[in-house]
Amino acid sequence: MKPSSHSYEMSTAKFQRTAVQVHEAQARIASHVATGRIEYVSLADAHGRTLANSITAPHAYPFFRRSGMDGFAIQSTDTLQAGSEHQVWFRVIDEIPCGYTSEHIITPGTAARIMTGAQVPEGADAVVMMEMTESKQEQGEHWIALKRQIQAGANITPIGLEVQEGQLLLEAGTVIGAGEQSVLATFGLADVPVFERPKVAIFATGTELLEVHEPLQPGRIRNSNSYMLRSLVVEAGGEPVMYGAIADDVNTARAKLEEAIRDNDLVVTTGGVSVGDYDIMGELVLEEQMQMLFNKVTMRPGSVTTAAVYKNKLLFALSGNPGACFVGFNLFVRPTLRAMQADAQPYLEEWTAILQDGYDKVNNFTRFVRGRTIIRDGKVYAVPAAARVDESSVMITIKDSDCLIVVPPEKKGIAAGEQVTILRLPAGQAR
Repeated sequence: MKPSSHSYEMSTAKFQRTAVQVHEAQARIASHVATGRIEYVSLADAHGRTLANSITAPHAYPFFRRSGMDGFAIQSTDTLQAGSEHQVWFRVIDEIPCGYTSEHIITPGTAARIMTGAQVPEGADAVVMMEMTESKQEQGEHWIALKRQIQAGANITPIGLEVQEGQLLLEAGTVIGAGEQSVLATFGLADVPVFERPKVAIFATGTELLEVHEPLQPGRIRNSNSYMLRSLVVEAGGEPVMYGAIADDVNTARAKLEEAIRDNDLVVTTGGVSVGDYDIMGELVLEEQMQMLFNKVTMRPGSVTTAAVYKNKLLFALSGNPGACFVGFNLFVRPTLRAMQADAQPYLEEWTAILQDGYDKVNNFTRFVRGRTIIRDGKVYAVPAAARVDESSVMITIKDSDCLIVVPPEKKGIAAGEQVTILRLPAGQAR
């Protein structure tokens, strides 16, 4: 998906739209994004949060020599003469459970019973498996015998094998999951620096919208986009704030926007950005106090996706069509939320895949086709949504999609078996 060097003039009497390429639209947004505030949360509450500071190791790990098995800690040089015809005997002078340290030093001819994970005592440079030894009691003392040589370092995990002191453990912008939790706990970070979740106001426009608890009425639909956006915001690390739905009235929308901008870090709306008489968000972003970034993008679905800056905060006006709203969020809003949390790769990851089923729709703009990936014979295949359910107004395929298949405008259809670029959706967006 290389950005074009030009934009397309797509004017209407009402909105005077100039369409820009997706990459150009993303760049215009990025210039207005700043990283957010930092807070500290307990390690138990850090899962799913985004690390605000890079973490380096305050000490080596392991920070002591650790036994790799149950056995006996010895000096390896004591076994140089050991063999099938010659046993070497050791006097056992201590027993070291895990979590304890020995006060004894291993000297020639002595050994210490040791458990897996316990600290190897001073003087010892090897641990021999219990199964390799013979044992006897003599005059109240415990003795073991060996019939083979043991190499220095055998069954001992050295200091710093996994991590050296000062080594980078986790980079800022990392989303904290199970592995990161383990690392943070291992190195004693009980309080974790994370970015505050950006507060994202969400409201829908459209007189036709019902709340989810309301019964169906002729000509009206339920406000599903707001709940889809709510989940998408959570998955991107934001804190959604729901403002419901409003009727198609510019004054109402302006008042709602004022409240949302005042109390939140950015605003996302759905609906009201087309070219009809009641598309109030398209009208609102043209007002003098707004710094409009773009109000048309060379993409399908969602070409009327709009972004503006108002009172130094970003406003995203997405399509009211579910498919277009979904694509617009993933291409523009999600990267913004990730960049606000210092994610080094805020945009959807690009893969190359093999198209399983042919796609024959022809477009003037780049089309982002909802699809799913499958692995077969070690290769990645992308399966597009059926043509009849690939319209921007279609909602049902969103739940099954784990990628967007990129169909450039110069492609007059793509045959099955051809390579395509796909944008991988975050794992949380497809179950």
